[in-house]
Amino acid sequence: MSVTTRVNDPVGMGWSQCTSEGSELAELRVWTRLPLRRKLEAVEAMCDLARHFLEYRKKNGLPYIDPRTDELVRPVAGNNPD
Repeated sequence: MSVTTRVNDPVGMGWSQCTSEGSELAELRVWTRLPLRRKLEAVEAMCDLARHFLEYRKKNGLPYIDPRTDELVRPVAGNNPD
């Protein structure tokens, strides 16, 4: 007998989702069921968020990793905005 666990539903949540591996598998099950359009929208939203954080770090003189070179960019001493 096979028991199907409903994902993202507290009623159907079992102990298998309480481990990091089980939680990751549950998230992957949800992701694989999404239509391509929703997946692309999610990736676009993640890219927008990453760009926002990059600009925030640059603006506030914080270190960041350059997405084009994958190198750490450290702020120049004495060049921090107020």
